[in-house]
Amino acid sequence: MASLSRRMFLGLPLAAAVASLPRIAFAVSETQQMVERARIAFLDIITDNNYAEMRDYVKRAQALIIFPELVKGAFVFGAEGGSGVLVARGPKGWSNPAFYTLASGSFGLQIGVQAAELVLTIMSSRGLQAIINNQFKIGGNVDVAVGPMGKGVSAATTFSGDAFSFAKTLGAYAGFSLDGAGIFARDSWNAEYYKAGAEPAGIVIDRKYSNPDAQILVDTLAPY
Repeated sequence: MASLSRRMFLGLPLAAAVASLPRIAFAVSETQQMVERARIAFLDIITDNNYAEMRDYVKRAQALIIFPELVKGAFVFGAEGGSGVLVARGPKGWSNPAFYTLASGSFGLQIGVQAAELVLTIMSSRGLQAIINNQFKIGGNVDVAVGPMGKGVSAATTFSGDAFSFAKTLGAYAGFSLDGAGIFARDSWNAEYYKAGAEPAGIVIDRKYSNPDAQILVDTLAPY
């Protein structure tokens, strides 16, 4: 009995160490979680036959912004926002992601809460440059058309706009509008994921910065 107790006592430090391994091994930064959530959201929409038209837009897009969870909802006063990533197409395929946030406010008779996965396909150089320069305001200086919001809703028939939005929504909120929303770089996240001073242009255009952990997203976008 004493021998058994001794073995149990000696095994405690090892057991404690083993128990802590999953927490260490699977500790994932907030930025990496965003990259992986963006990948899942992109797949969720582009593989949904209700959004089949989006595949053609993506294949012609100069860049994509993917927001895995955009939240909007309130009583009377509303607010919407969320974080996401920007990737741009180049001669060697899709870039590593730069981190962005979408922020807006609205006023009206709004009841309920709505969450959405959102993909913006950036079709023009003007649209991409506005994002890079933190001057992308929907309904303001860029032309953003609404793609199919679900089965039975027709898509735009041309690719002439600056951007097209494809949102897959959940919740009771009636109507999903991005008018007045601004999209801004998350400088602290870009610096954390790459290095101090990393900015969107250097990440997605000049490709001066990269992170091997972003390859999971780049590989997912590669067929498009």
